Amino acid sequence: MAQCEQCGRQLPPFSWRKICRWCVQHEAAQRGDDSVYQRVETAPWLRQQSSSMVVTQAIFGANVAVFLGMVLAIGSAMLSNPPGQALVDWGANFGPQTVGGQWWRLVTCLFLHAGLLHIAFNMWCLWDLGRLAESLYGHWTFAVLYLTCGLSASLGSIFWNPGVLSVGASGAIFGIAGALIASFYLGEFSLPRAALGGTLRSLLIFAGYNLFFGAVIARTDNAAHIGGLVMGLILGALIARVAPSKDDFLRRIVVLLIGVAIVGGGVMWLQRSQAYMVHAQNGVGLLSRGKTDEAIAELRKTVQQRPDFAAGHAALARAYISKHDYDSAAAEMRRAVALKPRDENAHYSLGLIYLEQKQPAKAQEVFTQLLKIDPNSAPGHAGLANALSEQRRDAEALEEYKKAAGIDADFPGVYYNIGLEEARLGLIGDAIASLVKQRQYGDDADNETLLADVYTNKGMPKEAADARQKAAELSGRK
Repeated sequence: MAQCEQCGRQLPPFSWRKICRWCVQHEAAQRGDDSVYQRVETAPWLRQQSSSMVVTQAIFGANVAVFLGMVLAIGSAMLSNPPGQALVDWGANFGPQTVGGQWWRLVTCLFLHAGLLHIAFNMWCLWDLGRLAESLYGHWTFAVLYLTCGLSASLGSIFWNPGVLSVGASGAIFGIAGALIASFYLGEFSLPRAALGGTLRSLLIFAGYNLFFGAVIARTDNAAHIGGLVMGLILGALIARVAPSKDDFLRRIVVLLIGVAIVGGGVMWLQRSQAYMVHAQNGVGLLSRGKTDEAIAELRKTVQQRPDFAAGHAALARAYISKHDYDSAAAEMRRAVALKPRDENAHYSLGLIYLEQKQPAKAQEVFTQLLKIDPNSAPGHAGLANALSEQRRDAEALEEYKKAAGIDADFPGVYYNIGLEEARLGLIGDAIASLVKQRQYGDDADNETLLADVYTNKGMPKEAADARQKAAELSGRK
Protein backbone atom coordinates (compact mmCIF):
# COMPACT_ATOMS: atom_id res chain seq x y z
CA MET A 1 0.00 0.00 0.00
CA ALA A 2 1.30 3.50 -0.87
CA GLN A 3 2.62 5.76 1.88
CA CYS A 4 2.67 9.52 2.34
CA GLU A 5 5.92 11.01 1.07
CA GLN A 6 6.12 13.43 4.00
CA CYS A 7 5.07 11.52 7.12
CA GLY A 8 4.97 7.86 6.08
CA ARG A 9 1.29 7.27 6.89
CA GLN A 10 -0.52 4.77 4.72
CA LEU A 11 -2.60 6.30 1.94
CA PRO A 12 -6.14 5.06 1.14
CA PRO A 13 -6.40 2.32 -1.50
CA PHE A 14 -6.42 3.52 -5.13
CA SER A 15 -5.37 7.02 -4.08
CA TRP A 16 -3.43 9.11 -6.59
CA ARG A 17 -2.28 11.54 -3.94
CA LYS A 18 1.35 11.56 -2.83
CA ILE A 19 0.68 13.10 0.60
CA CYS A 20 -2.02 12.23 3.13
CA ARG A 21 -4.90 14.43 4.25
CA TRP A 22 -3.20 15.12 7.58
CA CYS A 23 -0.20 16.64 5.87
CA VAL A 24 -2.52 18.65 3.60
CA GLN A 25 -4.33 19.99 6.65
CA HIS A 26 -1.06 20.65 8.46
CA GLU A 27 0.26 22.69 5.53
CA ALA A 28 -3.00 24.63 5.42
CA ALA A 29 -2.77 25.30 9.15
CA GLN A 30 0.79 26.58 8.75
CA ARG A 31 -0.39 28.95 5.98
CA GLY A 32 -3.01 30.27 8.35
CA ASP A 33 -5.90 28.90 6.35
CA ASP A 34 -8.76 28.86 8.87
CA SER A 35 -11.06 27.02 6.48
CA VAL A 36 -9.21 23.76 7.14
CA TYR A 37 -9.53 22.36 10.67
CA GLN A 38 -6.83 19.93 11.70
CA ARG A 39 -7.68 17.79 14.73
CA VAL A 40 -4.22 16.90 15.95
CA GLU A 41 -2.30 16.68 19.22
CA THR A 42 0.66 18.98 19.39
CA ALA A 43 3.85 17.07 20.08
CA PRO A 44 4.55 17.51 23.81
CA TRP A 45 8.25 18.21 23.37
CA LEU A 46 7.46 21.21 21.14
CA ARG A 47 5.50 23.04 23.84
CA GLN A 48 6.78 25.49 26.39
CA GLN A 49 8.08 23.40 29.30
CA SER A 50 8.43 26.12 31.95
CA SER A 51 5.22 25.29 33.82
CA SER A 52 4.25 21.96 32.26
CA MET A 53 5.28 19.86 35.27
CA VAL A 54 3.35 21.50 38.08
CA VAL A 55 1.11 18.46 38.75
CA THR A 56 3.97 15.98 38.31
CA GLN A 57 6.06 17.99 40.78
CA ALA A 58 3.18 18.11 43.27
CA ILE A 59 2.67 14.33 43.11
CA PHE A 60 6.42 13.76 43.35
CA GLY A 61 6.66 16.04 46.39
CA ALA A 62 3.70 14.37 48.13
CA ASN A 63 5.25 10.91 47.73
CA VAL A 64 8.63 12.05 49.04
CA ALA A 65 7.05 13.94 51.96
CA VAL A 66 5.03 10.88 53.02
CA PHE A 67 8.11 8.66 52.78
CA LEU A 68 10.19 11.02 54.91
CA GLY A 69 7.39 11.17 57.47
CA MET A 70 7.33 7.38 57.66
CA VAL A 71 11.12 7.25 58.07
CA LEU A 72 10.89 9.68 60.99
CA ALA A 73 8.02 7.73 62.56
CA ILE A 74 9.22 4.17 61.93
CA GLY A 75 12.99 4.51 61.76
CA SER A 76 15.65 2.88 59.61
CA ALA A 77 13.48 -0.20 58.95
CA MET A 78 11.53 2.00 56.56
CA LEU A 79 14.54 2.17 54.24
CA SER A 80 14.63 -1.52 53.37
CA ASN A 81 11.89 -3.67 54.89
CA PRO A 82 9.15 -1.72 56.69
CA PRO A 83 6.83 -3.67 59.01
CA GLY A 84 3.54 -4.64 57.40
CA GLN A 85 1.50 -3.27 60.29
CA ALA A 86 3.18 0.12 59.92
CA LEU A 87 2.18 0.23 56.25
CA VAL A 88 -1.40 -0.66 57.22
CA ASP A 89 -1.42 2.09 59.85
CA TRP A 90 -0.30 4.63 57.26
CA GLY A 91 -2.95 3.63 54.72
CA ALA A 92 -1.80 0.61 52.70
CA ASN A 93 -4.37 -1.09 50.46
CA PHE A 94 -5.40 -4.27 52.27
CA GLY A 95 -8.48 -6.08 50.96
CA PRO A 96 -10.31 -6.92 54.21
CA GLN A 97 -9.99 -3.39 55.55
CA THR A 98 -10.57 -1.58 52.25
CA VAL A 99 -13.68 -3.57 51.31
CA GLY A 100 -14.71 -3.48 54.96
CA GLY A 101 -15.43 0.25 54.56
CA GLN A 102 -12.03 1.98 54.49
CA TRP A 103 -12.23 2.86 50.79
CA TRP A 104 -9.88 5.80 51.27
CA ARG A 105 -7.06 3.24 51.23
CA LEU A 106 -7.51 3.01 47.43
CA VAL A 107 -5.99 6.52 47.28
CA THR A 108 -3.62 6.64 50.25
CA CYS A 109 -1.75 3.52 49.16
CA LEU A 110 -0.64 5.39 46.01
CA PHE A 111 1.56 7.66 48.14
CA LEU A 112 3.19 4.94 50.29
CA HIS A 113 6.34 2.98 49.45
CA ALA A 114 8.01 -0.06 50.99
CA GLY A 115 11.63 1.02 51.07
CA LEU A 116 14.13 3.43 49.57
CA LEU A 117 14.68 1.51 46.32
CA HIS A 118 10.93 1.22 45.83
CA ILE A 119 10.28 4.95 46.00
CA ALA A 120 13.47 5.85 44.10
CA PHE A 121 12.53 3.74 41.07
CA ASN A 122 8.90 4.88 41.08
CA MET A 123 9.78 8.56 41.37
CA TRP A 124 12.31 8.28 38.55
CA CYS A 125 9.61 6.80 36.29
CA LEU A 126 7.04 9.34 37.47
CA TRP A 127 9.35 12.25 36.69
CA ASP A 128 10.03 11.12 33.12
CA LEU A 129 6.58 9.84 32.17
CA GLY A 130 4.71 12.48 34.15
CA ARG A 131 6.57 15.31 32.45
CA LEU A 132 5.73 13.89 29.03
CA ALA A 133 2.09 13.10 29.83
CA GLU A 134 1.37 16.40 31.57
CA SER A 135 2.86 18.30 28.66
CA LEU A 136 0.71 16.30 26.23
CA TYR A 137 -2.62 16.30 28.06
CA GLY A 138 -2.47 19.46 30.14
CA HIS A 139 -2.52 19.89 33.90
CA TRP A 140 -6.06 19.01 34.91
CA THR A 141 -6.47 16.15 32.45
CA PHE A 142 -3.19 14.63 33.62
CA ALA A 143 -4.17 14.98 37.28
CA VAL A 144 -7.52 13.22 36.80
CA LEU A 145 -5.92 10.60 34.53
CA TYR A 146 -3.21 9.81 37.11
CA LEU A 147 -5.69 9.47 39.97
CA THR A 148 -8.18 7.40 37.96
CA CYS A 149 -5.46 4.99 36.82
CA GLY A 150 -4.19 4.75 40.39
CA LEU A 151 -7.67 3.87 41.67
CA SER A 152 -8.01 1.25 38.93
CA ALA A 153 -4.66 -0.21 39.98
CA SER A 154 -5.79 -0.41 43.62
CA LEU A 155 -9.02 -2.17 42.61
CA GLY A 156 -7.07 -4.63 40.47
CA SER A 157 -4.86 -5.44 43.43
CA ILE A 158 -7.82 -6.21 45.70
CA PHE A 159 -9.50 -8.30 43.03
CA TRP A 160 -6.43 -10.48 42.41
CA ASN A 161 -4.62 -10.35 45.78
CA PRO A 162 -7.26 -9.55 48.42
CA GLY A 163 -5.12 -10.70 51.33
CA VAL A 164 -1.89 -8.96 50.30
CA LEU A 165 -0.71 -5.47 51.28
CA SER A 166 -0.33 -3.15 48.31
CA VAL A 167 1.53 0.16 48.29
CA GLY A 168 3.26 2.34 45.71
CA ALA A 169 2.70 4.72 42.82
CA SER A 170 3.65 2.15 40.18
CA GLY A 171 0.05 1.25 39.27
CA ALA A 172 -0.75 4.89 38.49
CA ILE A 173 2.55 5.24 36.61
CA PHE A 174 1.69 2.18 34.51
CA GLY A 175 -1.61 3.92 33.75
CA ILE A 176 0.24 6.98 32.47
CA ALA A 177 2.44 4.73 30.33
CA GLY A 178 -0.67 3.03 28.95
CA ALA A 179 -2.31 6.34 28.12
CA LEU A 180 0.81 7.54 26.29
CA ILE A 181 1.07 4.27 24.35
CA ALA A 182 -2.55 4.55 23.21
CA SER A 183 -2.25 8.23 22.37
CA PHE A 184 0.98 7.82 20.44
CA TYR A 185 -0.38 4.84 18.54
CA LEU A 186 -3.87 6.17 17.76
CA GLY A 187 -3.41 9.93 17.94
CA GLU A 188 -2.64 12.26 15.06
CA PHE A 189 0.32 14.57 15.67
CA SER A 190 1.64 17.48 13.65
CA LEU A 191 4.82 15.44 13.18
CA PRO A 192 5.90 12.57 10.93
CA ARG A 193 5.18 9.13 12.40
CA ALA A 194 8.88 8.33 12.38
CA ALA A 195 9.46 11.07 14.95
CA LEU A 196 7.12 9.32 17.39
CA GLY A 197 8.31 5.75 16.77
CA GLY A 198 11.27 5.87 19.17
CA THR A 199 9.20 7.16 22.09
CA LEU A 200 6.42 4.65 21.43
CA ARG A 201 8.93 1.79 21.36
CA SER A 202 10.46 2.99 24.63
CA LEU A 203 7.03 3.03 26.28
CA LEU A 204 6.21 -0.47 25.07
CA ILE A 205 9.58 -1.76 26.29
CA PHE A 206 9.04 -0.08 29.68
CA ALA A 207 5.62 -1.71 30.14
CA GLY A 208 6.68 -5.14 28.89
CA TYR A 209 9.94 -5.23 30.84
CA ASN A 210 8.32 -4.27 34.14
CA LEU A 211 5.37 -6.62 33.70
CA PHE A 212 7.77 -9.49 33.00
CA PHE A 213 9.90 -8.84 36.06
CA GLY A 214 6.77 -8.23 38.10
CA ALA A 215 5.72 -11.78 37.25
CA VAL A 216 9.15 -13.13 38.22
CA ILE A 217 9.59 -11.22 41.49
CA ALA A 218 7.12 -12.58 44.05
CA ARG A 219 6.66 -9.37 46.06
CA THR A 220 5.68 -7.27 43.04
CA ASP A 221 1.96 -6.49 42.76
CA ASN A 222 1.49 -7.09 39.04
CA ALA A 223 -2.29 -7.02 39.42
CA ALA A 224 -2.03 -3.32 40.31
CA HIS A 225 0.27 -2.72 37.34
CA ILE A 226 -2.18 -4.37 34.95
CA GLY A 227 -5.17 -2.57 36.46
CA GLY A 228 -3.50 0.80 35.98
CA LEU A 229 -2.19 -0.07 32.52
CA VAL A 230 -5.59 -1.17 31.18
CA MET A 231 -7.30 1.97 32.47
CA GLY A 232 -4.55 4.10 30.94
CA LEU A 233 -4.91 2.38 27.56
CA ILE A 234 -8.68 2.96 27.59
CA LEU A 235 -8.52 6.63 28.53
CA GLY A 236 -5.52 7.35 26.31
CA ALA A 237 -7.31 5.81 23.31
CA LEU A 238 -10.51 7.76 23.99
CA ILE A 239 -8.63 11.03 24.37
CA ALA A 240 -6.70 10.44 21.15
CA ARG A 241 -9.83 9.63 19.15
CA VAL A 242 -12.53 11.74 20.81
CA ALA A 243 -10.84 14.72 22.44
CA PRO A 244 -7.27 15.16 21.18
CA SER A 245 -7.23 18.93 21.63
CA LYS A 246 -7.10 20.59 25.02
CA ASP A 247 -9.78 22.93 23.72
CA ASP A 248 -12.23 20.00 23.60
CA PHE A 249 -13.12 20.66 27.23
CA LEU A 250 -16.54 18.98 27.28
CA ARG A 251 -15.29 15.94 25.37
CA ARG A 252 -12.38 15.58 27.77
CA ILE A 253 -14.82 15.73 30.69
CA VAL A 254 -16.94 12.98 29.14
CA VAL A 255 -13.89 10.76 28.50
CA LEU A 256 -12.59 11.15 32.04
CA LEU A 257 -16.06 10.59 33.49
CA ILE A 258 -16.10 7.25 31.67
CA GLY A 259 -12.95 6.32 33.60
CA VAL A 260 -14.48 7.49 36.88
CA ALA A 261 -17.63 5.48 36.11
CA ILE A 262 -15.54 2.35 35.51
CA VAL A 263 -13.82 2.84 38.87
CA GLY A 264 -17.16 3.45 40.59
CA GLY A 265 -18.58 0.30 39.02
CA GLY A 266 -15.53 -1.61 40.22
CA VAL A 267 -16.09 -0.39 43.78
CA MET A 268 -19.76 -1.43 43.68
CA TRP A 269 -18.87 -4.84 42.26
CA LEU A 270 -16.23 -5.38 44.96
CA GLN A 271 -18.72 -4.47 47.67
CA ARG A 272 -20.98 -7.28 46.50
CA SER A 273 -18.55 -9.93 45.29
CA GLN A 274 -15.92 -9.45 47.99
CA ALA A 275 -18.26 -9.30 50.96
CA TYR A 276 -16.34 -12.22 52.44
CA MET A 277 -13.53 -9.79 53.27
CA VAL A 278 -15.89 -7.74 55.43
CA HIS A 279 -16.63 -10.87 57.46
CA ALA A 280 -12.89 -11.60 57.61
CA GLN A 281 -12.12 -8.13 58.94
CA ASN A 282 -14.92 -8.36 61.48
CA GLY A 283 -13.73 -11.80 62.58
CA VAL A 284 -10.13 -10.68 63.09
CA GLY A 285 -11.34 -7.66 65.08
CA LEU A 286 -13.58 -9.79 67.29
CA LEU A 287 -10.75 -12.26 67.90
CA SER A 288 -8.41 -9.46 68.98
CA ARG A 289 -11.04 -8.35 71.51
CA GLY A 290 -11.37 -11.85 72.94
CA LYS A 291 -14.82 -12.57 71.47
CA THR A 292 -13.80 -15.96 70.13
CA ASP A 293 -17.22 -17.50 69.44
CA GLU A 294 -18.40 -14.44 67.51
CA ALA A 295 -15.10 -14.35 65.63
CA ILE A 296 -15.49 -18.01 64.60
CA ALA A 297 -19.01 -17.30 63.30
CA GLU A 298 -17.75 -14.41 61.15
CA LEU A 299 -14.73 -16.33 59.86
CA ARG A 300 -16.90 -19.31 58.97
CA LYS A 301 -18.97 -17.00 56.77
CA THR A 302 -15.72 -15.83 55.19
CA VAL A 303 -14.58 -19.28 54.10
CA GLN A 304 -18.11 -20.31 53.10
CA GLN A 305 -18.35 -17.36 50.72
CA ARG A 306 -14.77 -17.70 49.47
CA PRO A 307 -13.48 -21.26 50.03
CA ASP A 308 -10.16 -20.46 48.29
CA PHE A 309 -9.29 -17.56 50.64
CA ALA A 310 -6.19 -18.93 52.42
CA ALA A 311 -5.95 -16.04 54.89
CA GLY A 312 -9.55 -16.71 56.00
CA HIS A 313 -8.79 -20.36 56.78
CA ALA A 314 -5.64 -19.35 58.67
CA ALA A 315 -7.55 -16.79 60.73
CA LEU A 316 -10.26 -19.34 61.50
CA ALA A 317 -7.57 -21.80 62.59
CA ARG A 318 -6.16 -19.21 65.02
CA ALA A 319 -9.64 -18.69 66.43
CA TYR A 320 -10.01 -22.43 67.03
CA ILE A 321 -6.59 -22.46 68.73
CA SER A 322 -7.91 -19.84 71.17
CA LYS A 323 -10.59 -22.36 72.16
CA HIS A 324 -8.06 -25.22 72.29
CA ASP A 325 -9.98 -26.96 69.51
CA TYR A 326 -6.85 -28.25 67.84
CA ASP A 327 -8.60 -30.75 65.57
CA SER A 328 -10.63 -27.99 63.88
CA ALA A 329 -7.58 -25.71 63.88
CA ALA A 330 -5.48 -28.33 62.11
CA ALA A 331 -8.18 -28.90 59.47
CA GLU A 332 -8.39 -25.16 58.66
CA MET A 333 -4.63 -24.64 58.65
CA ARG A 334 -4.21 -27.62 56.30
CA ARG A 335 -6.59 -25.89 53.89
CA ALA A 336 -4.54 -22.70 54.17
CA VAL A 337 -1.34 -24.62 53.35
CA ALA A 338 -3.00 -26.40 50.42
CA LEU A 339 -4.17 -23.05 48.98
CA LYS A 340 -0.80 -21.32 49.51
CA PRO A 341 1.86 -24.06 49.50
CA ARG A 342 4.71 -21.58 49.95
CA ASP A 343 3.21 -19.73 52.91
CA GLU A 344 5.85 -20.14 55.62
CA ASN A 345 3.62 -18.82 58.42
CA ALA A 346 0.89 -21.33 57.59
CA HIS A 347 3.39 -24.22 57.63
CA TYR A 348 4.86 -23.07 60.94
CA SER A 349 1.43 -22.69 62.54
CA LEU A 350 0.32 -26.13 61.32
CA GLY A 351 3.46 -27.69 62.77
CA LEU A 352 2.79 -26.09 66.16
CA ILE A 353 -0.79 -27.35 66.09
CA TYR A 354 0.46 -30.90 65.50
CA LEU A 355 2.79 -30.52 68.48
CA GLU A 356 -0.16 -29.46 70.63
CA GLN A 357 -1.97 -32.58 69.41
CA LYS A 358 1.02 -34.73 70.47
CA GLN A 359 1.72 -35.71 66.88
CA PRO A 360 5.45 -34.90 66.59
CA ALA A 361 5.98 -37.07 63.50
CA LYS A 362 3.42 -35.05 61.54
CA ALA A 363 4.92 -31.84 62.88
CA GLN A 364 8.34 -33.01 61.72
CA GLU A 365 7.00 -33.48 58.17
CA VAL A 366 5.51 -29.99 58.10
CA PHE A 367 8.64 -28.28 59.43
CA THR A 368 10.79 -30.24 56.98
CA GLN A 369 8.59 -28.95 54.15
CA LEU A 370 8.95 -25.41 55.52
CA LEU A 371 12.73 -25.73 55.38
CA LYS A 372 12.52 -26.80 51.75
CA ILE A 373 10.76 -23.50 51.06
CA ASP A 374 13.30 -21.49 53.08
CA PRO A 375 16.40 -23.33 54.36
CA ASN A 376 17.32 -20.26 56.43
CA SER A 377 14.07 -20.11 58.38
CA ALA A 378 14.84 -19.87 62.10
CA PRO A 379 11.23 -20.79 63.01
CA GLY A 380 11.51 -23.79 60.68
CA HIS A 381 14.67 -25.11 62.35
CA ALA A 382 13.31 -24.41 65.84
CA GLY A 383 10.00 -26.11 65.02
CA LEU A 384 11.78 -29.16 63.59
CA ALA A 385 13.92 -29.28 66.75
CA ASN A 386 10.76 -29.22 68.90
CA ALA A 387 9.33 -32.12 66.91
CA LEU A 388 12.56 -34.13 67.23
CA SER A 389 12.80 -33.34 70.92
CA GLU A 390 9.27 -34.65 71.49
CA GLN A 391 10.46 -37.90 69.94
CA ARG A 392 13.53 -37.84 72.23
CA ARG A 393 15.88 -37.57 69.29
CA ASP A 394 17.93 -35.18 71.37
CA ALA A 395 21.15 -35.08 69.36
CA GLU A 396 19.28 -34.19 66.17
CA ALA A 397 17.14 -31.68 68.04
CA LEU A 398 20.25 -30.01 69.46
CA GLU A 399 21.69 -29.52 65.98
CA GLU A 400 18.47 -27.94 64.73
CA TYR A 401 18.27 -25.59 67.71
CA LYS A 402 21.85 -24.52 67.04
CA LYS A 403 20.97 -23.81 63.40
CA ALA A 404 18.04 -21.67 64.54
CA ALA A 405 20.30 -19.74 66.93
CA GLY A 406 22.87 -19.24 64.19
CA ILE A 407 20.23 -17.68 61.96
CA ASP A 408 18.45 -15.65 64.65
CA ALA A 409 20.00 -15.46 68.11
CA ASP A 410 16.95 -13.51 69.31
CA PHE A 411 14.54 -16.34 68.49
CA PRO A 412 12.44 -16.81 71.66
CA GLY A 413 13.88 -19.37 74.07
CA VAL A 414 16.37 -20.84 71.63
CA TYR A 415 19.28 -20.98 74.09
CA TYR A 416 17.00 -22.42 76.78
CA ASN A 417 16.13 -25.24 74.41
CA ILE A 418 19.78 -25.74 73.50
CA GLY A 419 20.59 -25.97 77.20
CA LEU A 420 17.78 -28.45 77.78
CA GLU A 421 19.02 -30.77 75.04
CA GLU A 422 22.62 -30.47 76.22
CA ALA A 423 21.51 -31.38 79.76
CA ARG A 424 19.64 -34.42 78.45
CA LEU A 425 22.76 -35.50 76.56
CA GLY A 426 24.91 -35.09 79.66
CA LEU A 427 26.79 -32.06 78.33
CA ILE A 428 26.47 -30.26 81.65
CA GLY A 429 29.14 -27.60 81.10
CA ASP A 430 27.69 -26.71 77.70
CA ALA A 431 24.18 -26.62 79.17
CA ILE A 432 25.25 -24.13 81.84
CA ALA A 433 26.85 -21.90 79.22
CA SER A 434 23.72 -21.95 77.04
CA LEU A 435 21.32 -21.26 79.91
CA VAL A 436 23.48 -18.38 81.18
CA LYS A 437 23.50 -16.97 77.64
CA GLN A 438 19.69 -17.14 77.55
CA ARG A 439 19.70 -14.61 80.40
CA GLN A 440 20.97 -12.00 77.92
CA TYR A 441 17.61 -12.15 76.17
CA GLY A 442 15.45 -11.60 79.25
CA ASP A 443 14.66 -13.20 82.60
CA ASP A 444 12.60 -16.39 82.56
CA ALA A 445 11.54 -18.60 85.47
CA ASP A 446 11.79 -21.84 83.47
CA ASN A 447 15.32 -20.99 82.40
CA GLU A 448 16.37 -20.33 86.01
CA THR A 449 14.72 -23.54 87.26
CA LEU A 450 16.52 -25.64 84.68
CA LEU A 451 19.78 -23.80 85.38
CA ALA A 452 19.40 -24.58 89.11
CA ASP A 453 18.94 -28.27 88.34
CA VAL A 454 22.01 -28.27 86.07
CA TYR A 455 24.09 -26.47 88.71
CA THR A 456 22.99 -29.10 91.25
CA ASN A 457 23.98 -31.87 88.88
CA LYS A 458 27.35 -30.19 88.43
CA GLY A 459 27.90 -29.94 92.20
CA MET A 460 27.57 -26.16 92.42
CA PRO A 461 25.09 -25.68 95.34
CA LYS A 462 25.56 -21.91 95.79
CA GLU A 463 24.88 -21.16 92.14
CA ALA A 464 21.94 -23.58 92.23
CA ALA A 465 20.44 -21.81 95.25
CA ASP A 466 20.81 -18.40 93.59
CA ALA A 467 19.11 -19.65 90.44
CA ARG A 468 16.25 -21.19 92.43
CA GLN A 469 15.72 -17.97 94.33
CA LYS A 470 15.64 -16.00 91.09
CA ALA A 471 13.14 -18.49 89.60
CA ALA A 472 10.90 -18.06 92.66
CA GLU A 473 11.05 -14.27 92.34
CA LEU A 474 10.18 -14.43 88.65
CA SER A 475 7.30 -16.84 89.29
CA GLY A 476 6.00 -14.52 92.01
CA ARG A 477 5.88 -11.62 89.54
CA LYS A 478 3.59 -13.65 87.32
